[in-house]
Amino acid sequence: MIGGVIMILTAIWVYQTLIKAKTGNVLLWVAGCAIVFLVIQVMFYNINIMIIDGLDGKDVGGEYDRDLTSVGDRKTQEGAGGWFMPVFFELLPPFAGVMAVALIRTQFILKQSLTPANLFSGIKELFVSIKNSFKTSSN
Repeated sequence: MIGGVIMILTAIWVYQTLIKAKTGNVLLWVAGCAIVFLVIQVMFYNINIMIIDGLDGKDVGGEYDRDLTSVGDRKTQEGAGGWFMPVFFELLPPFAGVMAVALIRTQFILKQSLTPANLFSGIKELFVSIKNSFKTSSN
């Protein structure tokens, strides 16, 4: 669910960038970035599952029947600090998707150099525009 919300916000971010840059094929770019986000996210979820299953130390075998996208039910750590790994493994795939879209947005849409300021430019404006969309006009 977190990944879905972040994916929607990322698509809006790319859309706003394309409108401000006056680039053609807006919907094609937005759809392409959404597909890249989804592919990167699924890939990282699968990598996370392999890492967590490797940490378990048991031979999984052929009877292993867990949902491939279920990271939360796997045993990772116990004791103090046991909350860190599940949170990390849950937030890493959406973050990797955002980074992939930020690279595409900076390199191919804006044609700028890869600096942190360029990669994440426009995020503040995204949240300001969302906040302003809830305001009503008074007559």
